[in-house]
Order: sequence, then C-alpha cells, then structure tokens
Amino acid sequence: MKTLKGPAIFLAQFAGDEAPFDSLSNIGRWAASLGYKGVQIPSWDKRLFDVEKAAQSKDYCDEAKGILAEHGVEITELSTHLQGQLVAVHPAYDEMFDGFAVPEVRGNPKARQEWAVNQVKAAIRASRHLGIGDHATFSGALAWPYVYPWPQRPAGLIETAFDELAKRWLPILDVAEENGVNVCYEIHPGEDLFDGVTFEMFLERVKNHARCNILYDPSHFVLQQLDYLDFIDIYAERIKMFHVKDAEFNPTGRQGVYSGYQSWVGRAGRFRSLGDGQVDFGAIFSKLAAIDFDGWAVLEWECALKHPEDGAREGADFIRNHIIRVTEKAFDDFADGGADEATNRRLLGLD
Repeated sequence: MKTLKGPAIFLAQFAGDEAPFDSLSNIGRWAASLGYKGVQIPSWDKRLFDVEKAAQSKDYCDEAKGILAEHGVEITELSTHLQGQLVAVHPAYDEMFDGFAVPEVRGNPKARQEWAVNQVKAAIRASRHLGIGDHATFSGALAWPYVYPWPQRPAGLIETAFDELAKRWLPILDVAEENGVNVCYEIHPGEDLFDGVTFEMFLERVKNHARCNILYDPSHFVLQQLDYLDFIDIYAERIKMFHVKDAEFNPTGRQGVYSGYQSWVGRAGRFRSLGDGQVDFGAIFSKLAAIDFDGWAVLEWECALKHPEDGAREGADFIRNHIIRVTEKAFDDFADGGADEATNRRLLGLD
C-alpha cells in the first residue's frame, strides 16, 4: 500500500489580481502558510503560469518549480478544465462557453476548438517538462443537451456524439502517450463523461487507451446520487487523480436532483467546504489507500456559503488528518508462529 501525497490545493478558485493571489510566488507562499505541500495550477491563468511557454521551454518549467520550491511547495498537476471543455461544445452552449477562449477565436467554433486542442496538447508537453505524470481536464460535451430522454432521442444520436468525442480526443491521448502523461477526465455533469457508464462508452471508443483515466471527485456523485465508494472499486485502475471536495444532497417535497433551476444556495444538491457536507471521506481515504493510489489529495474549494479563505485554511488540516500513513507490517505480526512448506503440508494433512 502507498500513502497519499498532500495536502494540496487547486488554485483556480483563488487566483486574482490582488496579493497574495496575483503571482505564482505570492500564491505559493500563501498556500505554504496554510500547510499545503502542493498546488494544482490552472493552465489558462497567465498570472500564474504560461502554458505555451512551458510546452516549449523546460527552463521555464524549472524556473516555475524553483519559485514554488522556495516556499516548500511543488506542482502536483496542471489543469485544462476550461480548454478541455472547448474540445467539444454543443451549439446551444457556444455563446456561454466563448468566454473560456482567447478573444481571437471567440465567435468562431472551429477556430476555438483548434485552439483548445492545441492548449491541451501544450499542457501535456508542459507536464512532461515539469516531470508530472498526470493531467486534469474536462471532456467537453456534444450529447449533454439530450441527457434526459424526452423528447425521445433518435436512434443512434448518443452513439454518434460519443464517436465524434472519441475522434477529437484520440490524437490528444496519443500525444499524452508520447509524453508519458495520463489524461485524467473529471467525471462531471455538463460533460459527456459524467458517470461510470459514460466513461466506459468513451473508453471503448478510444480503444481502451492507456492514457484515458479519471480525476475522482465524489462531490459530483453526491449530487447525482451515485455510489461514490463503489465507483472506486469499479474504476480503481483508472483513477489517477483526486479532488477532495465536499457536497450535500437534501431533497424536499419541492425539489430533488434537478433542483428547480435554483441558484447554488437554494439547490437541494450543493457543494460545501470540507467537513460541512455529507461525503464520507474516512471511507474514501481508506479505499484509496487500499488500492495503492499514490497521487495527491487536492482540495478543490467550492462552497455556496463559506468564504474561500476560510475553506482553504480549514481544508489543509482536514486533508492532513484524513491521509492514512499506511502500515508496513500486519497488525498481528506479533503472533506469527513462523512456518515453512513442510509445516504447511502437515497442517493440511498432506503428509
């Protein structure tokens, strides 16, 4: 068994224009002051990291690592959640997702997709320069508007969507293979990969590609009422990354999973700061230790109620207290009577 690494924190929800969130050095110092050992970097935020330069220059990557090392922090992974979303966008979402891209390609879905694909490939190459073997992203979505089967879906609609999604991602996964990096899709509503079944549909179409893997975040499963512990057992070999994020689901006589178009505060299912929700993290950390997961435990802070800096401060201690330092010996070794093959045969009545 292996001990998880951490605590670490995803910086996407914290980066900003004011100190200490305005530069890699400042935000690294802030994270370290809270007790974090690693940071997951949003590759789209040039205040922190230039992914295009990183893809071309190992020296730049070494410099970024050095900046964080001065504070006792390391880069856990890069993220292309926003760019990955743009690899596949249904036209219904074109305008809403345009803001994820650089201004030059907005309003041009074809150019936007090409830019997004190049961004993900750049982040994969940058990961290799950083010496990082896992990368976080979204799959994007073509079929999501049809998630509920009314009106009746035309035969083959979903299959065509997943065929196209796989076609777009296979060249990216091949680049990942060339660079020794796992592409870890966050299984997330709004993406075509939003549960185990959809991940399997995609995995089959990318020919069980070795680099097609999972970023496990139990909060999204609470909101879907999916068994997030059984998910670990089923997909243990594909889980390469872990977002530690809490959530709660409190259905009423007025709303359930779909939550009546309410804002996050008023939804039956909502994200919460660590320890404020319903996720059984004791069981999750135990299962991850048992399957030899040796990645990082990364806080992704999202909460409709609590201030982010309070969530970050509390999250470091929460993760640290849940990481299991795995044992190197069996608890009952003290009672080991010793044995050999001859003894074993006698005990079995074979001699």
